[in-house]
Amino acid sequence: MSKTAKKKLGLTCTSTDCENGLHCFKQTKKTVAGHIVGGRCRDCGADLVDWPRITRRELSDVEYTFRSLKYEMIRHHFWHQELDIRAMNYALRKGIDGLIVAAEKRIRITLRPGNPFDGRQTGKSGNPVLYAQHACAVCCRKCVEYWHGIERNRELSADEVNYLTKLIMLYIKDRLPNLPSEGQYVPPIRRSQAIEEF
Repeated sequence: MSKTAKKKLGLTCTSTDCENGLHCFKQTKKTVAGHIVGGRCRDCGADLVDWPRITRRELSDVEYTFRSLKYEMIRHHFWHQELDIRAMNYALRKGIDGLIVAAEKRIRITLRPGNPFDGRQTGKSGNPVLYAQHACAVCCRKCVEYWHGIERNRELSADEVNYLTKLIMLYIKDRLPNLPSEGQYVPPIRRSQAIEEF
């Protein structure tokens, strides 16, 4: 039975649906001493990602990075999942300029080394930055390490924070191409209103 048979809420970082081209490239600690790295699909062995190319972290090659991320089931899910109404409203309130600040702040706070909740610090709805973090493998230090080659047990450099922030913003601009630079007023959603909309 394929791991796709799990309920939507059961999707994890290691879920796969290899028959439909959706994999997991995270290797086990037993495979690589000391660092978590990406490699072949852990279930079917598909070798689809040029890891040295990805870990160079070149924004000029972001199309390849994004195409590679979409081969992984969890990333693919967040590239194609519809943004919820709260996330859309948050984006409108912040605008591009405000989202850049929010994304950088989130990276600096939640991706500090030694976070005892690493792997659980990034929610899955209510904010477009959260969707982007999962889609771009910027959700926890384990994912940042194996996708982007940034060791998890040290502080991020200014260049690394800048790179990860730009990945998030490129995702947001792709998903919300008409988002204005400046934020705008959006009335808050009452709890009962949000339930009706879903």
